[in-house]
Amino acid sequence: TSPMTDELNEAQKAALTTRIPAGRLGEGADVAAACVYLASQEAAYVTGQTLHVNGGMAMI
Repeated sequence: TSPMTDELNEAQKAALTTRIPAGRLGEGADVAAACVYLASQEAAYVTGQTLHVNGGMAMI
């Protein structure tokens, strides 16, 4: 959970979750993992990209 999702009631969270292919709301750890990847040697050749950390909710 996060301060943003803490404001939602359980019905709102359930409705939102049905629209997310990953089947769950995101957490701070999801964003942190993306940051760790981008700061790692494995991402050394990654340039000019937008990394969408949204569980598949928005396919751009």
